[in-house]
Amino acid sequence: MASPKASKAKGRRLQNYVRDFLRKKYITNWTKIPKLEDDDIKSQTMGMTGEDIVLSPIAKKLIPFSFECKNVERLNLWDSIEQAESNCEDRLPILVIKRNRSKVYAVVEFDKLMEKI
Repeated sequence: MASPKASKAKGRRLQNYVRDFLRKKYITNWTKIPKLEDDDIKSQTMGMTGEDIVLSPIAKKLIPFSFECKNVERLNLWDSIEQAESNCEDRLPILVIKRNRSKVYAVVEFDKLMEKI
């Protein structure tokens, strides 16, 4: 069994992956105004409550999603979805999941996804 420190580090890696992906999309490659800064998209400190990706008020206007990240070998999917939904405020909750040697996946309510397409 992994130590709590190792488990937190594993979770932090996924949060940082999502944070860096969003920064690349909305900062590095973003050509529109307003222009975001690195501080507008941050990874939540491990063990803190709320969303795993912390967005500034301006970033929340551009990014209509709320992210809950789970990097675990065994996932209670329904509890994780409930957690994502309880933290999302008025944005679309997205559960980002990964386990060792796997791709990163996103779980989102189908009807809400279709509205965004």
